[in-house]
Amino acid sequence: MSTAVKQFHEEEAIGKTYDFQIARRLLRYLRPYLRMLIPALVLTLVLNLLGILQPKFTQYAIDWYILPRKTDGLMLLVGLFFGVQFLRLVFSYLQTVLLNTVGQYVMFDIRRELYDKLQHQEVAYYDRNPVGRIMTRLTNDVDSLNELFTQGVTDVLGDVVMIVAIIGVMLWMDVRLTLVTLLTVPLLFAATTWFRKGARRGYDMVRTRIARINAFLQEHFAGAQTVQIFNAEAKSVHKFDVINADYRKANIDTIFFYAVFFPLVDFIGAVGIALVIWYGGYRVMNGVLTLGALVAFIQYSGFLFQPIRDISDKYNVLQAAVVASHRIFKTLDLPIAIKTPEKSMKSGRAQGYIEFENVWFAYKDEDWMLKDVSFAVRPGQSVALVGHTGSGKTTITNLLMRFYDIQRGRILLDGVDLRDWDLQSLRENFAVVLQDVFLFSGTVESNIRLGRETISDERVTWAANEVHANKFVERLKDGYKAEVRERGAGLSVGQKQLISFARALAFDPALLILDEATSSIDTETEQLIQQAIERVMRDRTSIVVAHRLSTVQRANQIIVLHHGEIREQGTHQELLAHRGLYWMLYKLQYADGARSEPVTLPTEEDDPAPITSRLQFSE
Repeated sequence: MSTAVKQFHEEEAIGKTYDFQIARRLLRYLRPYLRMLIPALVLTLVLNLLGILQPKFTQYAIDWYILPRKTDGLMLLVGLFFGVQFLRLVFSYLQTVLLNTVGQYVMFDIRRELYDKLQHQEVAYYDRNPVGRIMTRLTNDVDSLNELFTQGVTDVLGDVVMIVAIIGVMLWMDVRLTLVTLLTVPLLFAATTWFRKGARRGYDMVRTRIARINAFLQEHFAGAQTVQIFNAEAKSVHKFDVINADYRKANIDTIFFYAVFFPLVDFIGAVGIALVIWYGGYRVMNGVLTLGALVAFIQYSGFLFQPIRDISDKYNVLQAAVVASHRIFKTLDLPIAIKTPEKSMKSGRAQGYIEFENVWFAYKDEDWMLKDVSFAVRPGQSVALVGHTGSGKTTITNLLMRFYDIQRGRILLDGVDLRDWDLQSLRENFAVVLQDVFLFSGTVESNIRLGRETISDERVTWAANEVHANKFVERLKDGYKAEVRERGAGLSVGQKQLISFARALAFDPALLILDEATSSIDTETEQLIQQAIERVMRDRTSIVVAHRLSTVQRANQIIVLHHGEIREQGTHQELLAHRGLYWMLYKLQYADGARSEPVTLPTEEDDPAPITSRLQFSE
């Protein structure tokens, strides 16, 4: 079963668990805003109580003035009626403002807490969860909670108050007619139960399918260039059509329950009113009930069915909020696997002494990416990691910055295990230039500074000059203030790479990691930045990952990795003299005739360790 399918099944499983004790956790977010929430709840109760006065005004108007044909006092009654409605208008405005303000503040707090939690999650969390699914937590799920606070709980509370008040008034007016009116209530509850069950299933289907759409859209928009390069637009559209059709079908299935339920409630309500007219009319003709009271009863019957209908409708809001709460709290409750120890042994600027001692690491179970890896790098030295794709080069750099924790062995920085370092301090010692450069929306200057205000404008300019990025930056319309669109759209790959180099230099790291950093830069640009890179590396411990041997030949030490194991170590000349894997790689890239003449690879008899094929090492 694929990872994606497992994730979607997990989404569906969440919807099958309902723990209403989460209300206590939600109250924690409401507590700071009780000064606004309590008046809003009081206004809700007052609004609904004022609402049940309307039929009484109708009754008094008919019985006291219209039937007796009296005009004295009618205007006063009309004025009182208008005053009550005006009060409802004012109270309704205040209630809406207060409730929505509370909802917005609560959403702000939950989103901030979620974002903070997700920012501190280890990188492995993002390996397991698609970005679209994570975004659903911060958008759709939090919006569902807003509906709970602004519409769900308060409206249901108001509807319950109105139902109790209406039945109380009707019983006070006429017990028998009230009982006749309530004859249709069992039918209404039966319809409501059917609707709740069907709507819940439909909502679960809609929720899981919108999560699939979000995940699919994020992945394919991020990979739009790849889709177009391989002319896979039609296939991509077809896949989206399938997912979109599932979402449409889920919504249409849900619409069926709404299409049946609301007209059914209206029909049941009409039957109730018909019973009131039949039995109430009989009592009016016998002089037991006044005509005004009958008209009031008819209005009360309509008012009674409306909140019952609303409660059924609000059930979906409550359902969405409960499920969203489970997913939000599940995310908030996730343990952070990689964090600063309670008593960190080391912080501050590192000297740059790196030691790997018998390191074993696997991303999953015991599928080892690194096997018993040991090496050391002295402060100020540079070490190059070479080997075919999947040999463990980038894994080593990720482990150095503690994006993952190893299963066996130790990784030391300045003689202290990485797990005993203050995590923030540890990562502040590193600057990284990756092959796939990520630029944020903002300006060129903000992308070099990356939020660290202690980096002055002069240092930003200096860093850009060092990597020769100033040449293209100064040609931009606004220079360092020029806008950078999402992911650096509008800039060439080489220009984005140069900004990334300037960013690394501006942070003045103790350790520098270059992961295929020059692979996307043309030969001329690469030559321009080589001197700047060498100056930066001179006083820093540097880890260089590259397939291009031109970027690693001057390294103090070159480590050749193969299937997660260190196969060779030494300088460029020493490894060439050894005539092993590194020599083959060099021969394939630079030796005369290497591109046209076959290279004789060592056999298993020549070297007992497995030898990779020429294609695995080629670019």
